[in-house]
Amino acid sequence: MSQIENLWSRRLARDLKCLLLLCALMCFVPLLDLSPYTLGILIIGFYFALMALAWNLLAGFTGQFSMAPAAFAMIGGYIPALLHFHLGASLWLGIPAAVIGSAALGFLLGTTVLRLKGPYLALTTLAFAEIARVFIGNSHEFTRGDQGLNLPTLMDGRIAYYYFFLALVVLMSALIFLLMRSKYGGYLLAIRDDADAAESRGIPVVRFKLFAFTISSAICGFAGCMYGSFSQLVSPELGLLQQTGLIISMVVIGGIGSITGPVLGALLVYLSSEWLRDVGNIQLIVFALLVMIFARFFRTGLWGIFLGIYARFKSNKKN
Repeated sequence: MSQIENLWSRRLARDLKCLLLLCALMCFVPLLDLSPYTLGILIIGFYFALMALAWNLLAGFTGQFSMAPAAFAMIGGYIPALLHFHLGASLWLGIPAAVIGSAALGFLLGTTVLRLKGPYLALTTLAFAEIARVFIGNSHEFTRGDQGLNLPTLMDGRIAYYYFFLALVVLMSALIFLLMRSKYGGYLLAIRDDADAAESRGIPVVRFKLFAFTISSAICGFAGCMYGSFSQLVSPELGLLQQTGLIISMVVIGGIGSITGPVLGALLVYLSSEWLRDVGNIQLIVFALLVMIFARFFRTGLWGIFLGIYARFKSNKKN
């Protein structure tokens, strides 16, 4: 293993350890006797953490800027809901259908858009997201339009859902860790840093972009399905552009290109978003300003700031 690969492996391992520590601390939160409303906010925060991990895999580790994560979550929520509404299928059949359906749709979209570069990829995925949301919202006979569809619950009680979603965050983070430790993760990083140089070294760039796009779409679809089972309702609001903007702000503020950053950003941003409801619906303005500040002055996000402080402390301790 080269020195650079060893450094990346150690950095990634430290990243995962910090995330596991954060999740271990989160295990004690329900012991504080929180209200069902507060538990619900934390559960939705975990849902956004799954979405942030999925988008970060695509943008932070592969360098592909998609505007469709919320659309794939909406699609993943609607697949089991439609199966239940029209065919009476159980949620246990709907969950794999949501993952496979979202992955297949992501694959088909990816084969179309991933040869595009620059802003064209973002614009194309944005167009897809809006078309999907409008189509679902206007198909009243098939999807009941803006009324939404009910989805069976997976388990009883918010505490059970809390630990279930927390376990999903840990599992998804571990899978991304294993992927990024493998040679395929190295290919994704090479594509992010310089796609032309990666292609010249024999890496099939489009194929691995498509791989990352499909996996990210599948994770978003799975997250949307799990959210639907918790709320017992899916509607076109799941695919609003505002949801995608929130996900992007979570990753940028938390720390793009890491594992802990997106989860930390998701929890902080969503909790702050709920708090800001009391002072008016200004969440997007506040988080847009924060994204601009972090993108300009703190490009590694809160996770990078933490690492900088830790490195400085360690250096002072040695001296």
